[in-house]
Amino acid sequence: MSNRLGSKTVKTLARLSQSLRVQLLGLVLLTLLGAIGFNLYDSFWTADETAKLVTDRTLLASTRVIAESVRVDEGGNAQLDLPPAALEMFDTGYGDRVFYQVITAWGSLVSGFPDLPLPTIQRAGEDRIFHGAGVRVMMLDHPVVGLPNDAAISVTVAVTHNSQYAMRRQLWLADFSKQVVLVLAASFVTILGLQWGLAPALRLRDAVRERGRNRLDPLPEDMVQTELRPLVHALNDHMERVQNQMAAQRRFVSNAAHQLRTPLALISTQASVAAREIDDSRRDEALSALRTSTRQISRLASQLLTLSRAEPGSRRPRKDATDLRKAAREILEAHAEEALRRNIDVGLEEAGPVFVKGDGTMLREMLVNLIDNAVRYSRENGRITVTVRQADGRAVVTVEDNGPGIPQGEREQVFERFYRIVGTEAEGSGLGLSIVREVVDGTGGSVQLDEAEGGGLIVTVSLPIE
Repeated sequence: MSNRLGSKTVKTLARLSQSLRVQLLGLVLLTLLGAIGFNLYDSFWTADETAKLVTDRTLLASTRVIAESVRVDEGGNAQLDLPPAALEMFDTGYGDRVFYQVITAWGSLVSGFPDLPLPTIQRAGEDRIFHGAGVRVMMLDHPVVGLPNDAAISVTVAVTHNSQYAMRRQLWLADFSKQVVLVLAASFVTILGLQWGLAPALRLRDAVRERGRNRLDPLPEDMVQTELRPLVHALNDHMERVQNQMAAQRRFVSNAAHQLRTPLALISTQASVAAREIDDSRRDEALSALRTSTRQISRLASQLLTLSRAEPGSRRPRKDATDLRKAAREILEAHAEEALRRNIDVGLEEAGPVFVKGDGTMLREMLVNLIDNAVRYSRENGRITVTVRQADGRAVVTVEDNGPGIPQGEREQVFERFYRIVGTEAEGSGLGLSIVREVVDGTGGSVQLDEAEGGGLIVTVSLPIE
């Protein structure tokens, strides 16, 4: 019985969590509570400043009363007849203790506590510690006629914080009671407003819930009020994008299957030939072709996986600090053997580390495809120059080769998946620049293709530096 009650409670809470009314009410109340919290915080500091101001005015009045009570005796020495009013003005019923000090300009103590801490600025109250208790202290310089050269005396008065804190508490509690009344009134008005104003939105919610998960046809915009029609329009746009994305996924799967079918069939044929061949040299030739086809299909599968991971939403956002200069050097070293075999001159130009925050794995895959394409399409005895630098607050990677280049009319098409220029002799799947575009778009950068001097291709990638 208890299990069924618990399950029913969980289902009820789940339904409530999906209720638009409950969500909006919670959001409004949370906003109100946040605003009230900020107001209470602000009112606390306002009350504190007010209490300090009143205390400072009282301290200033006390220092003036004491200063005006200083007289000079016949011997030219300053004497103080402390008036009771100078200290009684702090008697507010909260048990405050008052301390004072009167010293001459040359440092002689006239009266009071010799170790009383002094503030740094005259006529401005400051908080200090005296005999283990917190005090508010103020100092005033006052000239006294009869002292040598009419020198001034310094009067310092300090009082404990009891009255100040009590005044702050009373001011804050008075404001707090007003805030509570405002919250209650705002909550009542909010509940009524939600009951009256959410009916069209609830109808829209019910219409969306009643639709099957395979239905992506547009919702009628006239089912809600004018203010909510942009929401319906946005939902229809979203469903259209979902349809387009599903169609793109189907095309991708179809293209991938088509691209994998041919090399798999070729591998099967080569394996059969190698198995039937009696002549050792011909068997070795078939096995060599089989290894080549295996590498090709392995690379194609790897690129398909990389492309899938580079698509938006396929991975959690990451903020790795990646040094593009270091990554480019390591990738060039990995391709050095192939470049030496074809006598290609490979160079890296850089002026120091260039860090970019993003998905480090995908950024390296971008560089791998850029450099791999340059090595594949460069001519024998060619050259490849990779430049990594910073410019205008962005990281710029340039890969230049002297290969056949890309015609002007096809420089946008080469970013499409599986697109290959007619007549291309180098091995490839048509996915390298597609991967580069996906990674660059995911980091908020840009990629540009240009023609190199004397023929060839320049690929320029610009990425933001956070």
